[in-house]
This record gives sequence, C-alpha cells and structure tokens, in this order.
Amino acid sequence: MSAPPEAPSPLARRVERSVEDSGRIFLNMGPSHPSTHGVLRIVLELDGETVVRAEPDIGYLHRGMEKIAETYGFTKFIPYTDRMDYLAPIANNIAVCTAAEVLMGIDLPPRAKAIRVVCAELGRISSHLLGLGAFAMDVGALTVFLYCFRERETIYNFMESLTGARFTVSYPRVGGLSRDMPEGWADAVRRFAEGLPARVDRDIERLLTRNRIWIDRLQGVGTIPREVAISYGLTGPNLRGSGVEWDLRKEMPYFGYEQYEFDVPVGTKGDAYDRYLCRVEEIKESARIIRQALERMPSGPISVGDGKTFLPPKEKVMTRMEELIHQFMIVTEGPKAPVGEIFWAHENPKGELGFYIVGDGTARPYRLRMRAPSFVNLSILPWLLPGAMISDTVAILASLDFVMGECDR
Repeated sequence: MSAPPEAPSPLARRVERSVEDSGRIFLNMGPSHPSTHGVLRIVLELDGETVVRAEPDIGYLHRGMEKIAETYGFTKFIPYTDRMDYLAPIANNIAVCTAAEVLMGIDLPPRAKAIRVVCAELGRISSHLLGLGAFAMDVGALTVFLYCFRERETIYNFMESLTGARFTVSYPRVGGLSRDMPEGWADAVRRFAEGLPARVDRDIERLLTRNRIWIDRLQGVGTIPREVAISYGLTGPNLRGSGVEWDLRKEMPYFGYEQYEFDVPVGTKGDAYDRYLCRVEEIKESARIIRQALERMPSGPISVGDGKTFLPPKEKVMTRMEELIHQFMIVTEGPKAPVGEIFWAHENPKGELGFYIVGDGTARPYRLRMRAPSFVNLSILPWLLPGAMISDTVAILASLDFVMGECDR
C-alpha cells in the first residue's frame, strides 16, 4: 500500500494560488550552491523579466550552534565558530573569545591584543578578496577571481605557519592565544601588507573599476538608501556603502584600534558599485592597520597568567521582560568588572558579529545568542529585489557578500 502524498508547504500553496490568479512566473533561485553563494533559496515572482516579489527561504545549513555553545562551553565552542563565516574563520574565533573575556572581566596583555588585530585584518582581507572575486565571476569577469585567490593563498600559508591549519584555525583562546608568532612570520606578513595595495590596484581595480561593462552592470543597481539601510539594521560594507560611516573599530574601539590610523570607506549612492568600492578600499585600509600593528608589536606574554582563575559570574534568570530590559547592558571597551549578562560585537568582514551571553557561574554560558551579520543583511532582500531585472539579481546578491554558515548557524 503506497504512502499518502505529503501536503504541500504553505509557501508552495501560496505559489500555486498566485500562479492561478496572475499567471506570473515563479523561479526557484537556489538552494544549490552555485546559484546564490551558499544554500540560500529565494522564491522569485516574475512579471516577464522583472522581479515582482522575493521571498528568502533559509535554514538549509542550520546546525544549532547556540545550543552547542551552551552545552560545550566557550573553549570547546571555538572550533565551531570556524564554520560560521568560514571565509574569515579567525575573526569568528576572536569574536567569541573576546565576548567571553568581557563577561569574565579579563583584560588581555598588549601583545595578545596586537596579534589579534593582525589576525582579524588578515581575515578581513581574505574574506573581501573572495567576495570580490566571486562578485566579478558572477558578472562574467573570471580573471579577477584568479588574482584574488592568488592573494588568499598567501594568507592561507600565513595561517598555516601561525596556527597549524590553513582554514579552520581555532587559534585564539579565552584569555589570549594558543601560541606566539613563529620566527620570521611578522616580517613576511609585513612585506605582504606593504605590497598588497599596489597589487589590488593592478589586478582588481584596473580590470574592473573603470570597465564600462562592470559600471553599466552595477551603477544604479540594487540601490539601498541611507535611511533604509539603517532601518533594516545593515552593518559592515553594506551599511557603509549607503553612506553611513559606522565601524565598531572607530565607534567602540577594542584591542587598541584607537591607536591605529585608518579610514572608514563610505559610499555615496548605496548601489552595488559603491559596495564594491568600499570592499576594495577596506582591503587597503586593513593592510595599513597590519603594517602599524606589526611595527608597534609589544613584547610580553600572549595570554593571561592563569586562565583557570576566571569564571563568569552568575546572573539570576529574569522572569519579566521589564527586568531583562532594566538589567541589560552593552559593554563596549576596556576592562570591566565581571557582570552576569553582556552583549559584545566584533567588526567582522560581513558586518557586526554580536554575542549576547548570560553567565551562570560556570565555564558554559546559560544562554548564548548570536547576532549574525549575514542573517540581518539578507533581511533586506524582500525590499531590495522587487523591481530589479532577473539578470541583475545575481549581481545584487553578490554585492551583499553574505555567507550562509553564519546566517543559518
């Protein structure tokens, strides 16, 4: 006896009704990886070649990471953060370790802070290089992708020398780092950072920035006004591309970022072309920060003296929303007295990666909630895609530069 047919999903029923009522075309974009930079599915309603409605369907890469953190604790959770924004895994490691340190009131030694700065900026460069290379390839410029991967390969070699792994590095620890820089590593990274801006000009900008095809495909496409970007909570280059000069490294500095000289690139129109320009300039600014950090690298320990002496304080579990709001606090910079509940955010390549943590007096968080920048940035798709041509949809998605590992978590 055959099993009864499964009932159609609510989304499928809406699609069927709309097809019957309007005769419009529905297109499943994704969730196969090559179509949308990850396992993202977008149900597009088309009137001819114009997008009328866009409905993202996420969750294909969900792994329950927040509950994993609450089960295994901060230290054992570090390798899982490599699998979030897996294009800049070391930035995720640094973010979760720093959030735990803020909860516990740990102040890192100066050398550990400086090395974290170098690693975070290498991760930013690596992520932007892949984003730009894939962006160019989606619009038909294959050569730029190859140049970008050549530079990323050098960064992979640096990561392997420093951490023992090329990709999933799991390098930081709560209270410091797992090891110091090997001999000659700092000099090699400095030489790479010194020559990177010239190579970006030669291999990316000369091929794309003034390329008539590239300009025609991106200018005026996927425009996000300043007010809309703010209202949707966009962060990172997607927010700065809309003319909002907001960068946590400047606004709420950590790791001594206030000591480094660097600019925050911002756009003027908020279109796909501005988002491209912001990422190109951010690569150069990251190289600038790396050079300064290595030139000023302090000596001393790379971790606190005895990590076993630090445990997060216990926070009474709130029972009323008013009490939760009253006691909620945002910790931004500098050493603080331990508190049982904090929110801390890191300026990741995709935007602000935030951690809300409630401590229970043990090395495992009672509650850990992640603010994933890709998840928030993708929330604008139902507003952004309608009115665009179907041929522009791929370019718009590539200009947002999301990663589904942190979106679905």
